[in-house]
Amino acid sequence: MNDPAYLFDTYAFFEIIRGNPSYRKYAEIHAITTIFNLAELNYNLKKEKGRQVADKYVDNYKAFLVEVTLEDVKKAMNLKVEMKDLSIPDVVGYTVAKRLGINFLTGDEGFRNMPDVEFVK
Repeated sequence: MNDPAYLFDTYAFFEIIRGNPSYRKYAEIHAITTIFNLAELNYNLKKEKGRQVADKYVDNYKAFLVEVTLEDVKKAMNLKVEMKDLSIPDVVGYTVAKRLGINFLTGDEGFRNMPDVEFVK
């Protein structure tokens, strides 16, 4: 596969689901994510759209899952200590993206100007 892969954070999934035109091109690319991001997505979708809709979206995205190691979690929590406003799922996702050598796709302001981040609003 020649297309670049991106690790989607929860923000990116929400913008694709909401139909944000800035995210249209990302809806068709090679996406990966972590179980933490899907948990956060599922929780927030359940609050917004209900259980069945939330579960359907998460089921559709399960093929995007990559393994999170204990080392990933420890490194992510180091970042979380430094940057308290970032969510745990997103610091884990960012850490996994760095390990895999791919960009982290987000519109979360806390990641603006960070290395290896594709920041899209």
